[in-house]
Amino acid sequence: MLAIFQKAFVHPPAELNSPASHFSGKTPKLPGETLSDFLSLHKDTAFSMNFGASAVLAYSRPNNSLRQRLFCGIDGVYCMFLGRLSNLCTLNRQYGLTGKNTSEAMFVIEAYRTLRDRGPYPADQVLRGLEGSYAFVVYDTQTSSVFSALSSDGGESLYWGISGDDGSVVMSDDVKIIKQGCAKSFAPFPTGCMFHSETGLKSFEHPKNKMKAMQRIDSEGVICGANFKVDACSKVNAIPRRGSEANWALANSR
Repeated sequence: MLAIFQKAFVHPPAELNSPASHFSGKTPKLPGETLSDFLSLHKDTAFSMNFGASAVLAYSRPNNSLRQRLFCGIDGVYCMFLGRLSNLCTLNRQYGLTGKNTSEAMFVIEAYRTLRDRGPYPADQVLRGLEGSYAFVVYDTQTSSVFSALSSDGGESLYWGISGDDGSVVMSDDVKIIKQGCAKSFAPFPTGCMFHSETGLKSFEHPKNKMKAMQRIDSEGVICGANFKVDACSKVNAIPRRGSEANWALANSR
């Protein structure tokens, strides 16, 4: 899968961008070039969707039936999902999804819309209830919002980086596509974490702790986009959830 988001709508950690990208001999590609590389790599199985200048989503059907990849769109919310949820049936009943063909991607969209519209509990609480190996990226066309997460068990991979001079954010499970498109400005997405374009990167396993950027140096001795881990010594300031800030996407988890 591949997702590219315009800089104005997504605000990744500044440490993800490495100055070395423009001096390492391999400069970041423009978003259109990265998309072309992905589609060329999956000529017979891939398609893409453009959302004006805001975003591009590209998906390829899996060659291996044992590795599940899903793409789904409902009422302007799109989800690309990798992996499986072992407790999907329980989750579907919890959210009132009774259809036999309800997939993990459909569930993630329903959970996201519930959190966006009603915010009955923090997003980290929802993600801690998911059992299995997974990675997903959600794009909400109504709010131009991005929501992504990676399970804590390391069963799936997700990478993110900064592409081209325009600072677009790229997400993919294909590290080669990320390397080609982002040069040195990329890193593995941290396990057990979630990212929202408004609230940034957080650990859903340890929501009360801040995230800490860790310098990453590659085999050539060049500083790359930073890794991120939970800072056990730093706590997030709890903010009472009132009015519009009761929305899960705008308030810090308690």
